Amino acid sequence: MHQDWIWGLVGGLMIGAGAGLFLLVNGRIMGASGIVGGLVDGSGRETVSERVAFLGGLIAVPPLLVPLYKTVDTHMTTSVWVIVAAGLMVGLGTRIANGCTSGHGVCGISRFSLRGIVATAFYLLGGALVLVIFRHFLGVI
Repeated sequence: MHQDWIWGLVGGLMIGAGAGLFLLVNGRIMGASGIVGGLVDGSGRETVSERVAFLGGLIAVPPLLVPLYKTVDTHMTTSVWVIVAAGLMVGLGTRIANGCTSGHGVCGISRFSLRGIVATAFYLLGGALVLVIFRHFLGVI
């Protein structure tokens, strides 16, 4: 099996385990955009410590895994404008969909949530469409 697939599998297992643990410990669905959104708009004041701990883990764990990699090739564009545009589109999309891949894709689909399944289908289709436009028509990716 190619190493990229193994790392994808490991990452998926870690996200799934994190989502399950978050649900067991907190009794709530783990959605990264909702966790960040609650900090930004102030609606998550009563759970600030767990939100900050969650985000701290998202930031701290990847550098800890660097020794496991020989080289990392993300195939990411070097265009700062494309990266900024992608980040803004992801942020806008999570607000429009009332959630992100961890909330709808991981937790929603695993609970057979129709809303999660529909949202996941639409953001995957949207992502594919944006990729086709940016790669094949604009040539920036």
